[in-house]
Formats: sequence, C-alpha cells, structure tokens
Amino acid sequence: MLVLTVISLLLIFTDYKFREMDVVRSGLTTMVSPIQYVVDIPPRILDWLNRTTADYQVLLDENDELRGQSLVLQRKLQKMTALTAENIRLRELLNSAEKIDEEVKLAQVVGVDPDPFSHELLINKGSVDGVRVGQPLVDASGVMGQVLSTSRFSSRVLLLTDSRHAIPVQINRNGVRAIAAGTGLIGELQLMHLPDTADIVEGDLLITSGLGGRFPYGYPVATVGTVEHDPGQPFASIQVHPSAQLTRSRQVLLLLLSTREQERVEAEVSAEELEKSAEAL
Repeated sequence: MLVLTVISLLLIFTDYKFREMDVVRSGLTTMVSPIQYVVDIPPRILDWLNRTTADYQVLLDENDELRGQSLVLQRKLQKMTALTAENIRLRELLNSAEKIDEEVKLAQVVGVDPDPFSHELLINKGSVDGVRVGQPLVDASGVMGQVLSTSRFSSRVLLLTDSRHAIPVQINRNGVRAIAAGTGLIGELQLMHLPDTADIVEGDLLITSGLGGRFPYGYPVATVGTVEHDPGQPFASIQVHPSAQLTRSRQVLLLLLSTREQERVEAEVSAEELEKSAEAL
C-alpha cells in the first residue's frame, strides 16, 4: 500500500513537472476507452429498457384514456343527433301548426300495438288533457288517424292503414272525391269505388275533403302510387301511400274540434257502439 502511494505521488510530480507525460496520458486514455465503453454498456441497456417500458406504459395509459374519452364523445354525439332530429321534427310541427286554423295539442307516441293486424298507437294525452274519441291526429307530413279510446292520461289512436278505418278524401288537383280505406298494410291505402273513368294519375296528392266533419278540410292524406284500369270492371284499382310517417313520428298533433263537431262525433261513436252491441246480441 505504501509503495502504491509513493508511485502515485511520483507520477503526479512527474506529470506536473514534465510535459512529456501528456503523450503517455493520452495513450493510456485511448487504450482504456474501449474498456470503459464495454463496462458502460449494461447500465445504458438497463436505462434504455426502463425508459422504453415507462414510455410504453404511458402510451397504454394514454390510449385507454383516449378510448374512454372517445366513447363519451360518441355517446354525446348520438344524443346530440337525436336531439337535433327531434328539434327539426318539433320545428316542422310548429310550422304546420301555424298554417292551420284549428286549435292543436302536442302529444307524444309512447306505445305501439304489437298485434300486426291492428294498427294502433298509444299517446301520452288523455281525457284530463281534453282528448275526446274521434279527434284527428296528424304529424308534420299529414293525417295519421283518429282517437279510438281515451283514459285519464293516455289515448289509443287508430291509424289510417288499419282495415277498420276509412277517411273521405279528394284529389287536390281536380277535387274528385273518394274514400281511402285501410288495407291492413302499414304503408298502403286503397281508394274505394272510384269510377274507372275518373281523372286520377300516379303522384296525385289526396287531401281530406271535410265531408262527414270528422277530419277538417285540406290535410294531406296520401299520394297515389298505382292506378290500374280494367275495362271489364266499373271501378279502378288504386293503391295510395300515406303522407304521414306512421312508423317513425314520435311528436304528433291532436286537432281540437269545435264543440258542435265534437258532440256530433261522439254521437256517431255512441250510435256505432250501440249498433255493434245489437249485432252481438
């Protein structure tokens, strides 16, 4: 140990006094550099692995967080899309309400009859809201049907396409009148007893004629789809498509009839019920 200490002191003194030691120091440094590089490799590899692992974990965490944020934003976008569509429908309903003279009441479809042979809807307005049997129901595109029965807080609506329903209509182009009856198919009505020589073509708009007083005049009902003329038959075969969005509308309008019209409609409904009861007996 003492010998090493003496040698170290001699080397320090020689390096301080003689410049020739610079060459020796440089050579020794050059010789030792590869050894230092090799010795330093494991720590550098460990540091690189640590940093890589940490960066990868950070990326995974950030990816999970971004995925969560994306799902939240997609849900908000879906809700916004639904709200935008609902806003458009409400605006259309309000615009249609401004164009008519009758009083209207806004309602919402809350149920659909699952029976495929019965085209009925359930709305969230009932007798406490002034809804009465026979009241017409429309959406932003046209007539949907009429109130079939009421309870305190809801009502059942019979759609145009139900096989039990019929509505007086006229061709908007020329005023020719007819009866549009339900066929039991949700997108189809049939014009009844229209002469084969009647002036009607595909694309004609049918509106309520106002006859009978139950449906006010001038509301869109359907568009003519097909017209078939058979020379051997007295009546043309005419299929029409409802204007209203029967399977898609959620916001609807109830037309409030005048007191006289409502009393007459209720009297007709009572007479029909009595007739059905008599037939049953």
